[in-house]
Amino acid sequence: MLTALALCLGVLVLLGAVAVPLGRHRQAGRVVHGGCLIVAVGFVAIALAALVLGAPPEGLTLPFGPPWAAIRLGLDGLSAWFLLLLGVTGACASLSALGHPAGPPRTLPPFPLFLAGMALTLAATDAFVLLLGFELMSLASWALVAADHEKAENRAAARLYLMFAVLAGGCLVPAFGLLAGNAGAIGFEAMRAAPPEGWLAAAVLALALAGAGAKAGLVPFHAWLPLAHPAAPSHVSALMSGAMTKVAIYVLARLLLDLCGPAQPSWWGIPLLVLGAGSALLGALRANLEDDAKTLLACSTIENIGFIVLGLGLALAFRGADLGPLAALAAGAALLHALNHGVFKTLLFLVAGAVLHSAGSRRLDRLGGLIHAMPVTAACALVGAAAAASLPPLSGFASEWLLLQSLLAGWKVGDIGFQVLAAAAAALAAMAAALAAAAMLRLYGLVFLGRPRSPRGAGAHEVSAIERASLLLPAALTLLFGLFPGMLLGLAAPALLVLTGGAAEAPARGAWLTAGEAAGSYAPLAVALLLALALIGVALLVRRRSPNATQRGPVWNCGFIDPPAHLPFGDPLSQPGAGGIAQPLRRMLGDHLLRAHESVDMPRPGETRAGHYAAGFEDPSGPLLLAPVAGLRDRVAARAERLRDLTIRQCLSLSFAALVGLLALLAWLETH
Repeated sequence: MLTALALCLGVLVLLGAVAVPLGRHRQAGRVVHGGCLIVAVGFVAIALAALVLGAPPEGLTLPFGPPWAAIRLGLDGLSAWFLLLLGVTGACASLSALGHPAGPPRTLPPFPLFLAGMALTLAATDAFVLLLGFELMSLASWALVAADHEKAENRAAARLYLMFAVLAGGCLVPAFGLLAGNAGAIGFEAMRAAPPEGWLAAAVLALALAGAGAKAGLVPFHAWLPLAHPAAPSHVSALMSGAMTKVAIYVLARLLLDLCGPAQPSWWGIPLLVLGAGSALLGALRANLEDDAKTLLACSTIENIGFIVLGLGLALAFRGADLGPLAALAAGAALLHALNHGVFKTLLFLVAGAVLHSAGSRRLDRLGGLIHAMPVTAACALVGAAAAASLPPLSGFASEWLLLQSLLAGWKVGDIGFQVLAAAAAALAAMAAALAAAAMLRLYGLVFLGRPRSPRGAGAHEVSAIERASLLLPAALTLLFGLFPGMLLGLAAPALLVLTGGAAEAPARGAWLTAGEAAGSYAPLAVALLLALALIGVALLVRRRSPNATQRGPVWNCGFIDPPAHLPFGDPLSQPGAGGIAQPLRRMLGDHLLRAHESVDMPRPGETRAGHYAAGFEDPSGPLLLAPVAGLRDRVAARAERLRDLTIRQCLSLSFAALVGLLALLAWLETH
């Protein structure tokens, strides 16, 4: 099993190397993406074998590595679960890239290295290998984000993404360093045997949240995500949102729920609850205000990352209060939602790529009516949007129902402050779920319903058969995972064992989900049957009340005058636009959370000029995080400029002082 995993990693590195000389060959893309597809399927097979048959007890030592030790690979239940997610999303993204027209040759080498970095992070058994894979993942994805560097906005997105990637690595290195220093070794087994305490534990918690949160897109470290996803190719955006953010969640779970030991107090869950609830609400609200399809989906990812972190925070709190079944309930919700979101968000990003390729735009106000020209894409998009909107019996509803059940059980933790916080988090999570449903309705309606808003949209066509297959695969998995969440959660039992630190049962009974110690349960097959019977009943009733055949007529133009002859597709102003649909939420919630603003310039009586309306918002991460950091950077740069005017004697004195300081620090560390 581990030998197969090592071979898959070697194949990905080989594909990355081969893609450099073969980049300009016409079939290079098929070779690279086809190889990545085969390796991704191999990841799925390895992960399923580890989850069903049990992970290998011994790791695999490779014949190379850093000077102090050889690289060692391993799998347990937690890493196998996320490897399954990586394999599914990687297969869908690679399949889509196979059917898509070839992109620039410079996008080929980083793609297999991106997959290799994520897989190496999951297969690591020590801090060095994990950080090596994490940084490879960051650099390869940065190269893919910066691939279309001719556009200024893409260059800005790549710079911001690189800054947050450096922040993530800069926080994770000392986090693992503190654990390794306390344990006396960098291996995970040694770290588990010596969990941190006191200020050391608090420092690891803060560094892990900042490091993994920056890569996952957790508020307030989310500013890069709405910019980087539109800049990257669509299949890369699908992999970044579906898999890369989950690898960061894996690192967070590995650090806080595994390596730090099961004896951490309940208050450890509070920072995760606060940041998770804030991410869910802010991401869902921003998704309702964006007018770019890929940016909207990126903001939806922020929302769902918040849901997953909420589940991990509840698992920490319940475990600290010795509530094992509830800890399994919350951890199961986090694991299930990580997989479900990875699949349906991959589907939605691939749909956005298909629409961009066929209709020529990502802007919602330039699309419309694509359900007629792209019926397969529209059907798959409907499945993904319904799952993101948490509609039963699809996968998004199952995991979010489990999460809300665990939030409602927060009162069982004895601390009154935590009970109030859990109740507030439950209210915010419910509000975020409602906003997410509104965002998905807005997305699907503007893109696929109504009439075309541009000639390119009117001339759209269905994508290739391979691209359709890459959409049908995650759509089918979304439906399957929604109908059988209990079995899926049973498959995650080894991962639950790692997160809960004990033999807690998965909150499932067959295909059903159960709410831990409560009497509540969710039977998706019964819900699906009832919904099917209701739809059939409504169809029969309509057919009985209206026996005549369906007739087609002109679309109502909402009271507008008929369009002129030079607008054969109708006047776009006679249809709802992205800004108009978002206006109520922008006015109700945007003022306080996003500093939303509107301006109206109306002509005076008798003037012939047109009126002008503008609306926008400002993400709070800009003034609260990015602006102070930019100011600090400028001040440090100004101070550093003074070093150029120092004499040779002053430069040597600085070097000597730095050496003495490092020796003093080393002596202090040796004594402690």
